[in-house]
Amino acid sequence: MLLVIFVIFGISIIMIFPAISEAQSEQKTFVTHSGAVVRTSGEVLDPLYTVSSVEFDPDQYLRNFEFGRLSISETGQTIRDYTIIAEDDKIQEISPGIFYNVWTFNGTVPGPTIRATEGDIVRVHFINNGSKEHTIHFHGIHPAGMDGVFEPVGGNGGQFIYEFEAGPVGVHPYHCHVMPLEEHIVHGLYGVFIVDPKEKRPPADEMVMVLNGLDTDFDTENNFYAVNTIPFYYQHHPIQINTNELIRVYVVNMVEFDPINNLHLHGNLYRYYPTGTDLVPSFYTDMITLSQTERGIMEFEYEYPGKYLFHAHKVEFSEKGWVGIFLVKDDPDKNSQKVEYGT
Repeated sequence: MLLVIFVIFGISIIMIFPAISEAQSEQKTFVTHSGAVVRTSGEVLDPLYTVSSVEFDPDQYLRNFEFGRLSISETGQTIRDYTIIAEDDKIQEISPGIFYNVWTFNGTVPGPTIRATEGDIVRVHFINNGSKEHTIHFHGIHPAGMDGVFEPVGGNGGQFIYEFEAGPVGVHPYHCHVMPLEEHIVHGLYGVFIVDPKEKRPPADEMVMVLNGLDTDFDTENNFYAVNTIPFYYQHHPIQINTNELIRVYVVNMVEFDPINNLHLHGNLYRYYPTGTDLVPSFYTDMITLSQTERGIMEFEYEYPGKYLFHAHKVEFSEKGWVGIFLVKDDPDKNSQKVEYGT
């Protein structure tokens, strides 16, 4: 009996071992997200090389404003023409090795920050080059036919022209309003619309921060959080500002699925204008809480140089990417200027 067991065991070893040896000796070649060519006898799970079709630079987006093509109407109003193109087949590397199908306005998430002065005629030439129906719904005041809800624009080249008078003063989101709405927003079809007052705000170093989340496994919960799409970007690339210089941040919360978000500034407090519709600040604080699409304007100056965090005080969000740094630098030229107050 013992002899039979030894024979069976021996045959099993002979049958299994060659298979293992062949698998281990098989060399596979793949390309990483960074372009490195790797050969391995191990199992390649994920990712194989994926091509990103979106190049998005959070540094360029931060301070980029689109003022449109200018003309004057017969009644003397300024007309600002913009072109916004929707697409829903782009791939963006949102984090090293993490590729995501983004739906874009003008090729990026968020879409362009468009800007006008109160009373201007805003004319947006919308082209839908996606495969699905899309629209643009602007927050603010406009006629019903310009609301971007009941006029879905078909894909593969469908067009619509939104035209309305810019107002009220403030910072407003715009986004696709085709159902299911959460799908269109979480994939990235949104942007920022700023309406400046006619008398202008004081000069400042201005920037736009869109708070967004990314559901990469489609379970209706966000896996990453960010300011301007790339998690941890402004932590690794601090935003450089100067001491004693007025900073104005237009902040818009576009996080889907989570009911609230917030923004905490270290080492300072800011004057806060909810929605930006009032020219007098409502709060002087270091923390605001924002519901979905809620927005406002922050203004502050740093007196002391150094690194200062800004982040969601909902810790889950900050630990999943919604965190950044202001690098405050001394501006010797500015400090040397003699300022006479009360004149």
